[in-house]
Amino acid sequence: MSDWGVATAPVIPVSLLVSSARLLIERQLGLTWISGEVSNCTRAASGHTYFVLKDDRAQVRCVLYRQKAQLLDVTLRDGQQVEVRAVPTIYEARGEFQLNVETVRLSGPGALYERFARLKARLEAAGWFAVARKRPLPAFPRAVGIVTSLRAAALSDVLTTLRRRNPALPVILYPASVQGAGAAAEIAAAVAAANAHASVDVLIVCRGGGSIEDLWAFNEESVARAVFESRIPIVSGVGHETDFTICDFVADARAPTPTGAAALAVPDRKALLSRIAALDARSRRVAQRLLEIHMQRLDGAARRLVHPAARIEAQCEALRLLALRLTRAAGVAQAHHRRELAQSRERLVRLIRSAPPQRAALDRTRELWQRRVPERIAALGHRLAGLGRGLKHLSPQSVLARGYSIVTTEAGVIVQDASQVAAGDGVALRFARGAADARVTRTKPD
Repeated sequence: MSDWGVATAPVIPVSLLVSSARLLIERQLGLTWISGEVSNCTRAASGHTYFVLKDDRAQVRCVLYRQKAQLLDVTLRDGQQVEVRAVPTIYEARGEFQLNVETVRLSGPGALYERFARLKARLEAAGWFAVARKRPLPAFPRAVGIVTSLRAAALSDVLTTLRRRNPALPVILYPASVQGAGAAAEIAAAVAAANAHASVDVLIVCRGGGSIEDLWAFNEESVARAVFESRIPIVSGVGHETDFTICDFVADARAPTPTGAAALAVPDRKALLSRIAALDARSRRVAQRLLEIHMQRLDGAARRLVHPAARIEAQCEALRLLALRLTRAAGVAQAHHRRELAQSRERLVRLIRSAPPQRAALDRTRELWQRRVPERIAALGHRLAGLGRGLKHLSPQSVLARGYSIVTTEAGVIVQDASQVAAGDGVALRFARGAADARVTRTKPD
């Protein structure tokens, strides 16, 4: 018995107590998943990472040894929400409760972002985000489809924008849940339905902003596949300007907001009207300038245009000049022949005087010359007169005097073929004296 009158209990050292507690905790709890927020995260020179895992009611020290840390895909930093797989234990040297961490994964938004990053990398490697496969949006769609919830605030914004930009444009709504369980399947089904109906030229997939959990339906592979396989160009307007989803990357065009998606899909009617007005004014200026140029060309052509009467007069003058030249040429030839005759006569005289025995031959020759020269002169005169009559006969004025007339079109072109005029055309008739206007009633090709 002790001085206090009680049985003496065994006394154990602190190390035994702590080690016994450690073994008890490790055996009872074992390897388990624990969630919390990272705080006071430090990395020692040895490569081990030390941090505190806490929530709003408690906290516990954690150690992640270097060999385990090298295998992590996550870089730990303060403020992260994580889930650690660890063994609860006691660090005997200090008697402190701690967690020996085996692995770490992000939890809550962090886990979702990790899933987002993995899917994004996989689809990008598969070519789903390639710019080359994206189709241009139609410049003037005949109808627009909208995939969103009937209760979404984004629907009102999109409809207001479409009504403002083009009030007459038909809009078809393909309703689908945009948040919660089953939303991804509904969105994919709505996109497939729009393609099956083929009633719209462009499709807007949209919803308002929210957290990553709220927008997660647009990060599901089923939605990405529906957008990727769509034959209709798709504009993605999910969330706010800073929000990005897998749907944004796969879509043919991404807008920062639902309102922006409506603006991308439909041209502004007022802007188009303004552009049309500007193009109309420009075309009017160009047409006026072309008209002025053609008017100047017409004036130049009119100055060069010769009336048929003036052309006939010019041809008659040319014929008169030719007749004059011919007359002069005939006179010169006649004078030349006369000179030759005089020279021959002189030679004959000399021969007669110098050779009397040949007088008879010379007389005959003289008689021959005297007879033939007048005949030659008369023949040349007759030929000259014939040429004069031929020239006069070929004169257009003579042709007109014989009862013929010259027919010209209203443009002043002389008509030589019936194919040059048609029934109803006006023509001008020029006679030997005077002129007249007429209209063709019928043509008879030769």
